[in-house]
Amino acid sequence: MKLLLVEDEPKLATFVSKGFRHEGYELDVAYDGQMGLSMVRQQPYDLVILDVNLPHINGFELCRLIRADYPRLPVLLLTALDSLDDKVTGFEAGADDYLVKPFEFKELLLRARVLTRRGTEATAVKQVLRLADLELNLDTKAVTRAGQRIELTTKEYGLLEYLLLNRNRVISRVDIAEKVWDLNFDTNTNIIDVYVSHLRKKMDKGFGMKLIHTVVGMGYVAREGG
Repeated sequence: MKLLLVEDEPKLATFVSKGFRHEGYELDVAYDGQMGLSMVRQQPYDLVILDVNLPHINGFELCRLIRADYPRLPVLLLTALDSLDDKVTGFEAGADDYLVKPFEFKELLLRARVLTRRGTEATAVKQVLRLADLELNLDTKAVTRAGQRIELTTKEYGLLEYLLLNRNRVISRVDIAEKVWDLNFDTNTNIIDVYVSHLRKKMDKGFGMKLIHTVVGMGYVAREGG
C-alpha cells in the first residue's frame, strides 16, 4: 500500500508518517496543496490523506482536482473544522471520509484500512450486478448504464453496490452507515442523504427510468419503476 499525506504541520506529518510506516505502509509527504497535486499526478497512490487548511491550494479544492482526474482514488480529509456544513463541503468536494483533529492514530489507521480494503480484495469469479440497464462489475468495479460508463468515488461505489446487493429491499440509513462506512456514523446528520443525492444524480439524471428511490421515513431502495 502506498499512501500520500498532504499536511503542512511538520509535527503532525511526522507523527502520521511514523505510524503508517510502523504498520508496513509506504507513505510520501507533501507540505502544501500544489506539491500534493503534483505528486498525485506523477505516481499512483492507494489513498490520499489531506489537511483542509493547506498553503497554495486548500484541501477542499485539492480534493476536487484529484477527484476530477482520479475518480476512484480514495481521499480522506483531516481538519479541525467539525461543523456539519464543513463536513458537507468536504463530501461534496469528493472526499470519501472525514476525520476531525485531534484524533488517535488507531482511528486514522482503521479508516485508511476501510478505504483501501475494497481495492485490494481479490475476487475469484467475475460477477455482475444488474438492475434494468444498469450494470456493476464486482471484479473490475466498472459501472455502466445503457452502455455508458459512470465514474464513481469509492464511497459512491460502495453505496451503489450495497443497494444493488439488496435491490428491491428498503435499506435504512443505519444499515448504510454500518455496512458502507464500516464505522459508527452520526445518523443524526444528513451526510448519508447527501451521498445518496450525489449518487442518484450520477445514476439517474438523463435516463428515463429512476432506479434509486427514497422511502420516506424508512430509507432507500434500488428498484425499477416508482
